[in-house]
Amino acid sequence: MKQVVNGLQLFGKSLFAPILILPIIGLFIAFGNVFGNGNLAQYVPLLENPIIQNIGKFISSSAVSILQNLALIFAVGIPIGLAKKDKGYAALTGLVTFVIFINAMHQVLNLSERLVPAEEMQISGQAMVLNVQVLEMGVFAGILIGALVGVLHNKYCDTEFKGVFSIYSGHRFVAILAIPSAMVLGALAAEFWPIVQNGITALANGIRSLGDFGFLIYGFLERILIPTGLHHLVYTPFLYTELGGTTTVAGEVVHGARNIYFAEMADPSVAVLSSTVNWDARGLAKMFGLIGAALAMYVTADKNKKAMAKAILLPAAVTSFLLGVTEPIEFAFLFTAPILFFIHAVLAGTGMMLLNVFGVHAIGANGVIDFLLYNLPLGTEKSNWPMFIVVGLIMFAAYFIIFRFLILKLNLKTPGREEGTEETVQPAEVQTKGNAAAGSPLGETIVTALGGSGNIENVDNCYTRLRLVLKDPNAVDEQLLKETGSKGVIKSGNNVQVVYGLNVKSVRDQVDQKLGGLNYENV
Repeated sequence: MKQVVNGLQLFGKSLFAPILILPIIGLFIAFGNVFGNGNLAQYVPLLENPIIQNIGKFISSSAVSILQNLALIFAVGIPIGLAKKDKGYAALTGLVTFVIFINAMHQVLNLSERLVPAEEMQISGQAMVLNVQVLEMGVFAGILIGALVGVLHNKYCDTEFKGVFSIYSGHRFVAILAIPSAMVLGALAAEFWPIVQNGITALANGIRSLGDFGFLIYGFLERILIPTGLHHLVYTPFLYTELGGTTTVAGEVVHGARNIYFAEMADPSVAVLSSTVNWDARGLAKMFGLIGAALAMYVTADKNKKAMAKAILLPAAVTSFLLGVTEPIEFAFLFTAPILFFIHAVLAGTGMMLLNVFGVHAIGANGVIDFLLYNLPLGTEKSNWPMFIVVGLIMFAAYFIIFRFLILKLNLKTPGREEGTEETVQPAEVQTKGNAAAGSPLGETIVTALGGSGNIENVDNCYTRLRLVLKDPNAVDEQLLKETGSKGVIKSGNNVQVVYGLNVKSVRDQVDQKLGGLNYENV
């Protein structure tokens, strides 16, 4: 079981490379939509100018094109996340292997005379990918190839041959193995993907048959798995595959809540957004719920410790509200009051269910900045975004009342309620990359707390966490890590995650420098 969990954590981490770039694409789509759709012209007359509207349409249409190539993004991005070294070569192999894969599938369909005319592709489950007609696998094709290349790269990139065969060593040997593997997988996909697709369709229909309750379960699972790092495996399929819905926009079949939202947002002929976008409304708890939780923890803090509680909770709450980064505030009560985290997960799911009940179709994956940029240009009729705020205020009140009641009733040790009167240790100052020396005190302290450089096999980081593979996880000094600014430590087998928040990149740089730069690029 530990090996399974470790494998899932590693795979979940590998999704960061493509997932973190896609919101940037979304921002460009939203930015172009601000100038291109004319809905804001009544407030800003300058936006009525046809030249400005054309520029907006140019930006959004250019960015939307990435949605037709998501499989390629994952095929290249996942090997970057999985590779322990030589990430660039892993990405290149992923690109080559994906092209081989789709062409192998095309050849099998062609030789068996199963290719259909262009006008019949949609109803026959076929599509054009990189100008190659294949079965419509969507992002699953990229995930499959990315995982294959990542595994082969880690296992065989150190293979060395001697003599005349030495040119085929290392990453070249990985390509030698990956290319025929892709051919075989392409042939198998041509034969068996329709069966898999039927299973995915049945699962999607089953989830949708749950109606409002399905959103509650989804929201609960997405939050409750945060400590394990496996929450990415919950929301990613809903955002980018058929599980999150399928619709036709401007003659193109679009799969996944996030993709459908961006496609419908950029299409002025769409009067009302699909309800599928509610799978991407995870920001409700981030923008409103956790703010109520933070306020409840602050008002229940001991009088002589309110300043300390404020120092912890205020920046964490602001980060959650503005950017949707929740780990700093969630880890403030996860370990000391786990029942609150369970309640948090239930309330997060409840909020998503309420959005569906009230017919709110506004995207809200992250903080208020993204929320305003994505939804304001659409107008109120297309997304009903004002109701998102109303539901958010309801969730704010629910979080505050329930958290405050449980903290006082159960005497939970949230920030400012800890036993003892000793002063809390202030986190060590985090140096920037430009000023950090190879032997920076912070990097040295963290490496020492992790059991020394000899105990560290691999260092990586995601958006908020330092992710490590250690020989002996029991050698970790959690108290010493806390003194460096850590918000919490999660162990699963040899995988250890240390939560730092948005400054994790700076922390990672200093750890790498202390280790002599022998670790690998961040995800």
